Amino acid sequence: MAFLEVRNLGKSYGQAEILRGINLSVEKGEILGLIGPTGSGKTTLLRLIDLLEEPGQGSILLEGREVSGWPEKERIAARRRMAMVFQKPVMFKSTVLENVSFGLLVRGKEEAKQREEKARRALQSVGLSGYEGRDANTLSGGEMQRIALARAIVLEPELLLLDEPTANLDPRSASAIDSLLQGLAGGRTAVIVATHNMAQCRRLADRVAVLVGGRITASGKREDILGQEEGGGISGWKVPGFHLPW
Repeated sequence: MAFLEVRNLGKSYGQAEILRGINLSVEKGEILGLIGPTGSGKTTLLRLIDLLEEPGQGSILLEGREVSGWPEKERIAARRRMAMVFQKPVMFKSTVLENVSFGLLVRGKEEAKQREEKARRALQSVGLSGYEGRDANTLSGGEMQRIALARAIVLEPELLLLDEPTANLDPRSASAIDSLLQGLAGGRTAVIVATHNMAQCRRLADRVAVLVGGRITASGKREDILGQEEGGGISGWKVPGFHLPW
């Protein structure tokens, strides 16, 4: 059974239809690459999955149970099994360490020493050891992106949602983050990475779903969608409605 399943999901804002007929699933230990151009609806889909917004149509299931209609207490509990890293993360007005440990404080299951130890390990995993005492809001966009990722993984989520997680990173840092995400999936976390970067999708994803104009136009195993050889799925990739700009 898939950890997460989305069935016939739709979302509109007024008369503007953003998503229509979305079907996808992801299992623990798997990375699903959600690829598509800017404005295709990737961020909206992640927000629906993270229960930040309500869909207009369709259903979201966690371990076979439909989330729609759950009492607020159960929805909060479900959200605590997930973590989302936004494309443009917002930092609290505090230190890097306090930013990363905040979610643990809210969850209230660890003592202060445990929270600090976990936060330090998360920062080390994203290459930011030594940044603990710095003001998070004085850092670069790429550093903030890594703090946001540390803030998510410190919670040990069962489902990790990432919106363009390496968009602001240099190639070396991006490669390190890719390796980290692969390790998380190997540790039985379900991961969905929304990106327009096909090379990253090829490196990371076990399966790929292509989102264009609010619809899934292709989905399947990575090698079937993107091609097996490095560069082999770019110029020759033919997906209805998705014309690559390079």
